[in-house]
Amino acid sequence: MIEQFSMFAGLSAEQRADIERFSVRKRYRKNTVLIEHGDEANNLYLLEQGQVCIYRAGDDDKQVILNQIEPGGYFGELGLLGANTRVASALAVTDCTVLVLTKHSFLELLAAHPGIAVTLMHDMVKHIQALADEVASLALSDVYGRVVKLLNDSAKEEDGRMITPRFTHQDVADRVGSSREMVSRILRDLIEGQYLSKDGKRYIIEKKLPPRW
Repeated sequence: MIEQFSMFAGLSAEQRADIERFSVRKRYRKNTVLIEHGDEANNLYLLEQGQVCIYRAGDDDKQVILNQIEPGGYFGELGLLGANTRVASALAVTDCTVLVLTKHSFLELLAAHPGIAVTLMHDMVKHIQALADEVASLALSDVYGRVVKLLNDSAKEEDGRMITPRFTHQDVADRVGSSREMVSRILRDLIEGQYLSKDGKRYIIEKKLPPRW
């Protein structure tokens, strides 16, 4: 399963076996908080199965979702690179299986396989660029534009169709910084216009979403 993680791409079977030896596999039930903002930062989490959302909560308990982690993704890496406390929280959206690497184990792993550090830095640059795009979208786009961007960016091809992950209306509202009511109206209009259809809680993009609402 280690080969599904981009930071370990290109490693030999022996090297991947080392990672398995350094890590601990854990399973978490849906709605479990894996990381809480402000906790001590000392573990890297590699998501094998399930889905995890990274979020920040304000004093009024309103949440802003910063990222959705899919299998093959990872989170908690800042704790291994100097951060003393967690800068965000992580919630299991579904039942999850993760590989956990402690800071001590990760440093041992880097000593044995320094190339992993380069891959990790490249991935972190991509994450920072994506975060900058999200901030710009929040500042420069209206709610409709942010919803369309989320749908387009999150959709992946399945059997020739572009399908998003499972989203509730509240999930979308949290991601785009808007109210659930506004998001519900936008999604309803896109479905009525036959731009979107639904497969359970996933959205299927039937045709190019219009640039304006």
